[in-house]
Amino acid sequence: MLDPIQLAIGKIFKSESGRVLASLIRILGDLQLAEDALQDAFAIAIEKWPTEGIPKNPGAWLISAGKFRAIDAIRRIGRGQELIAEQLYLDEEHAKADSVAPVEWERHIIEDDQLRLIFFCCHPMLPLDSRIALALREVCGMSTLEIARAYLVPIETIKKRITRAKGLIKEKKIPYEIPATPELSARMSAVLHVIYLVFNEGYSASSGEDHLRMALTEEAIFLSRQLVALIATPESLGLLALLLLQESRREARTTKAGDLIPLEEQDRMLWDQALIQEGVLLMQTAVQSGRLGPYTLQAAIASVHALADSVENTQWALIINYYDMLLAIHPSPVVALNRAIAVGMHEGPEIGLALIDELMADKKLGFYPVIYAAQADFCKKLGLKDKAINAYQQAIALARQEPEKRYLKKQLSNML
Repeated sequence: MLDPIQLAIGKIFKSESGRVLASLIRILGDLQLAEDALQDAFAIAIEKWPTEGIPKNPGAWLISAGKFRAIDAIRRIGRGQELIAEQLYLDEEHAKADSVAPVEWERHIIEDDQLRLIFFCCHPMLPLDSRIALALREVCGMSTLEIARAYLVPIETIKKRITRAKGLIKEKKIPYEIPATPELSARMSAVLHVIYLVFNEGYSASSGEDHLRMALTEEAIFLSRQLVALIATPESLGLLALLLLQESRREARTTKAGDLIPLEEQDRMLWDQALIQEGVLLMQTAVQSGRLGPYTLQAAIASVHALADSVENTQWALIINYYDMLLAIHPSPVVALNRAIAVGMHEGPEIGLALIDELMADKKLGFYPVIYAAQADFCKKLGLKDKAINAYQQAIALARQEPEKRYLKKQLSNML
């Protein structure tokens, strides 16, 4: 069993690695060197922190440790790199001597670095699949295995995408910067998508022991706020609204033991009303633009849930209408499934089940445990015990997240 310091270091790695890496890339000017420096910094932390204690500002400590380790690496490459190493050393000494609120200054720089990193990963010279894989790896610290599981592709495919992206960055000398305003639009779609994926991985982890990864949802909301401050388009506003509305239910979604609480059983008094109010206002601003993109429509759906006082009193017809609009501009099997569930809630489980059975016949969601869980739920309401049991068993077999498995097993046991 890990001791408390080791557990704390693990949590710091999950919460700080993206920020530290972003700053190291800016300082060192090389992605691979920065990645190596990040790993070296955490290796030093694992060695020193158990005896010296965790520093007050672990992120700053890690940046400094990684930078000095990189200086040593550069010096080992050869004398031609010594001037670079010396300049890095002098910069570090100057920063230490700076008497003007160094911690606050550093926080401001790190925040800029985080946004810079996501734009860097989403450069239009990189193929879209490589952009997303690289961003998930570098921005939120997901392992190649986690990314492969999230996308249901072989791990070697993800490794190749990331390697290809890094090769193109070096070959094309892609600058580490937030682009000028005229160039922002070329990257906005990918940036929005990556932030959305980062949040989703935190909101419902693709695999592992925990249902929630709060460091990722907080990181995604922070990046979304930074993006809105940089350029407030309808969809950047819509995305931030969506994230805030989803995050508002965090405290009610799991028990203290980490078990899932379904929507109909959640204590709505625990929902964060400040986040709901902010999210609704942002969503309304985005809607008033007249340009309804996928994030704005998802935010509209989330707002209907957030403003309802119960599942029974939810405006399901309005939700179905929003799903119809979403399917028209962003057709996907998952959106169709969510619409089918909403229809079942509004028009009855028999109609909902028929729609789900149609989707299952198409086999595009055959890998997706949620469709089997939804099928089981409607079958249970209709008294179709054998079909419900089979659907729960299928969902359990496909689920890769332990809290989800526990919840499904509990539902199955209640049927037996």
